[in-house]
Parts: sequence; C-alpha cells; structure tokens
Amino acid sequence: MRAIWKGAVAFGLVNVPVRLYAATGEHEVALHQVHREDGGRIRYKKVCSVDGETVEWSDIAKGYETDDGKLVVLEDEDFAALPLTTSREIEVLEFVPAEQVDPILLGKTYYLEPEKTAVKPYALLRGALEQADRMAVVTVALRQRESMAVLRVRGDVICMQTLLWPDEVREADFPILETDVQVKPQELAMASTLVDSLAADFDPSQYHDRYGAALHDLIEEKIASGETRVPPAPPAAEGGEGGEVVDLLAALQRSVEKAREGSAPASAARRTRTTKATDEKDEKAAAKAEDKPPARRTRRKAS
Repeated sequence: MRAIWKGAVAFGLVNVPVRLYAATGEHEVALHQVHREDGGRIRYKKVCSVDGETVEWSDIAKGYETDDGKLVVLEDEDFAALPLTTSREIEVLEFVPAEQVDPILLGKTYYLEPEKTAVKPYALLRGALEQADRMAVVTVALRQRESMAVLRVRGDVICMQTLLWPDEVREADFPILETDVQVKPQELAMASTLVDSLAADFDPSQYHDRYGAALHDLIEEKIASGETRVPPAPPAAEGGEGGEVVDLLAALQRSVEKAREGSAPASAARRTRTTKATDEKDEKAAAKAEDKPPARRTRRKAS
C-alpha cells in the first residue's frame, strides 16, 4: 500500500508520528464506454457553455453561484489562504463511548501506521482505547478539507474513520411514518420468532458479490471463445506528457491535411491565373506584331 498522508496524532502532550493508508478499496470490473461499430473509446470534452470552446485544465477555476445568480470565482491562491490549523495533525478532542457514534455518520476508513520512532506511544494510545472501550473523536485535514473522525482499534492497528458533519445528515421527513398503525401482539411475536430463527454471528466472509462474479465469468467466457477484437489506436493517449505529445502531433497532422485540402483549389487557381496571364501576354505580342509595318530590306550595292 502507498501512504496518502503523513502527520502525527496529538494525544495530550504525546505526539505519535503516523502514516495514513486507505483501508478499503471497492473492486469492480472496469468497463469503458466504447463505440459499438469500431470499439473506439468514448471521450468527453470540457466545453464552455458560453462560447462553446473546449477548455484546458489550466484554464479551469472553481466557482460558487450565489442565490441571485451571480458567480464568485475562486483561484488557487484563495484556497491556499484558507486556515487549516490541523493540516499535519490528527488532534484528539475527546473520548466517547462507541455506541454513541451513530453509524450513519461513519465514512471512509484509514489505517494508521506508526513511524519507527513512535511504536511505543502508538501502542500506548492503542491500549488506552482498548481498555476504555471508547473511540477518540479527532479533527484532521485531508485533501484540503477539514473533517471530523474517530480513532478505534481493529486488531493490532488503529483505524481512523471519517465522520460526516451533523448538518450533512438529512432528516427522514416521511409523514407516512406518523400514521397510527395497530400491531397485534401475535404479529409481533411471530416477527420476533422469525428474527430468532435467522439469528447468527456476523461473518462477512460468507457473503459474495454474485453479480461481479457472474460478470467476470461472462468476460472470461467471451475471451475463451475468441470474441475479442483489437481496438484502433486512438489519435491521443490518455493524459500525461506522452498524451500531450501525441495530441500535438495529431493536431499538426490535421493541420497539414487541412492545408493540403485547402491548397489544392488555391494551386489550381494560381495555375489558371498564370495560364491566363501567359495567354494575354501572347495575344498582346501577336497584336503588336500585326500592327507593326514590315521591316525594310536594305539592298546591297553591287560592287
């Protein structure tokens, strides 16, 4: 795994230098949108809604639209000036019972790996969390955004799980839930019996992604039966310096072709003008010759 963040956990007067790793990763079969006819990849361009021109990344800024329809444009310098006091620090604010953290607030999970010089304070924090059976509420800045999170222990590693801010959780406003429903004791007892009959300890390893497995098998079957084709080479690579070079070459090639297409009529026109000028010159010369009197012959006296 590759660390995505490096900082320290501020635990009272103790600092625990750590590295942050993404603890989860969704596995999906990578499917692309392609042209059914030739298999070419479908590309999307970023186009300005005002002039219709394609906009390069370097010319794109972020904007906020006000309630009255006006636009506030924010540049990189504006974001750089915003205060992020916890940019390289995971600050422990308090320790709370785990059952008080509503699961709806839980977000992405990360692993915290201690630096070589911080193994002991890391173990101290881990042991304190386990003994207290609590979560540490912290604040951390990730990807230029300050987030609330909790630290908890999973096996031998301390996990950090981001939390949504309270105002980011929507209220379940469904008036139908306020309907007065009469549930008979016999019905509730039957439902409880059903729950008891399906009661078990949670073991996620027994569940599998049936759709993903079936899709993978379908693709393998098509590969085995030879239902594959070689897609045409795109005129431009996918990003990076190489892509820019290919884009430039492709643009130059298109320019040359366009110039050739445009030069053919122009050349023909120049040839026509040249021929016409030559004909006119010949006609003038012929007319001048006709108007000129015949040259006199000088007789040489006989000696």
